[in-house]
Amino acid sequence: MLARANPCSLQGPFQYQPGAFFLLLFPNRRITMKSNLARGRNLVSVLLFTVLLLFVPFGAEARTRARIELEIPDIPGYITLKCDFHMHTVFSDGRVWPPIRVEEAWRDGLDALAITDHIEYHPFKDDVKRDLNRPHQLALPLARELGLLLVKGAEITKKVPPGHFNALFLKDCNPLDRENYLDCVGAAVEQGAFVFWNHPPFRQKDHKSIWHPEHTLLYEKGWLHGIEVVNGSDYYPEAHRWCLEKKLTMLGTSDIHTPISFEYDPDQGDRRPMTLVFATEKTEQALKDALFARRTVVYARDSLYGEKRFLEPLFHESVEILNPEIVIRGKGATSVQIRNHSDIPFWIRADGELEELAIPRNLALPPDATVILRVSGKSSDREGELQLHLPYRVQNLRLSPEEALPVKLALKVTFIPEKQKK
Repeated sequence: MLARANPCSLQGPFQYQPGAFFLLLFPNRRITMKSNLARGRNLVSVLLFTVLLLFVPFGAEARTRARIELEIPDIPGYITLKCDFHMHTVFSDGRVWPPIRVEEAWRDGLDALAITDHIEYHPFKDDVKRDLNRPHQLALPLARELGLLLVKGAEITKKVPPGHFNALFLKDCNPLDRENYLDCVGAAVEQGAFVFWNHPPFRQKDHKSIWHPEHTLLYEKGWLHGIEVVNGSDYYPEAHRWCLEKKLTMLGTSDIHTPISFEYDPDQGDRRPMTLVFATEKTEQALKDALFARRTVVYARDSLYGEKRFLEPLFHESVEILNPEIVIRGKGATSVQIRNHSDIPFWIRADGELEELAIPRNLALPPDATVILRVSGKSSDREGELQLHLPYRVQNLRLSPEEALPVKLALKVTFIPEKQKK
């Protein structure tokens, strides 16, 4: 996406005003799309500003160059790779040098990334030599040094319809520089690229996600493999539905243009959106195979969007009942301890009732914490052992815009009648 100001439909705990630092350095300049900055005449200032931002305290303690891990479990048969496949540098309309994107990704706990500069849009062309492969070439040495997978990609930037598309796993980006969108996408597909539709509502009427005949043509050709369900702060319910209906891969991306610290602060738990990819191993080929096989979940602002076959094991690999065997005397109550081993909070809500037990309607499972679930008996004379499954739905794990993930919390309960209490 071209650099723009977006309304935040997914609100995080911190709202940033990146212009504040810039105004301290350049008080006589305004940061607007029509400014010299946007036209590329102050590229040196932009690069200097980026370096200062990353390494100079500005009166406060500078951020340590440390990786902040995001603890999300693997699921049976696959490892979980944390990925961001949409970001920009000064080689299109971004504000940073390509290796900076690599270190940002490493610091944020990612396993893979793609720099996807615009093919057709180069506001800094007077200062930066136009070569669509150059961002990847510059960033690759640091990616290898830090153990990250760097996928070669580019953003096909056409007017709506059909709009913008990212092509990943390219061998050469330059052949995609063509006037007709079908020629562009076709050139990517010839290289075996994975192609996904970016930010569907962008520049559409009333900022709504609209599926056009051009998208049908790409889909029927087998040239459209996925759609962004989340882009930056925006979640697109219609795109979520399309992925389910048309069996397309779900993606979540930052589409970052500024330094990532302008938008997110992982030190405070405020993370960029990302795509969780379930791969057989940490290699580029396994990553590519997983994307084509639709083995993804979108992570954004402490919510997960995806299919049940991935959301369900993610939840159960994250959550452990520490005392799965309990004793209930008559209508008395007892505590069930539930441990969340992940860095994702879960908000669960009762999905029905049990004849034998009274259970709380709502419960929050904070990251890396143990909470108490109080349950109580409903009958004073019930006796014996029962295997019960507490019915809940995880409100921030979404199978669709309308449906939360159903889960069962298993307990073995020994009931002792009230009369045997003594």
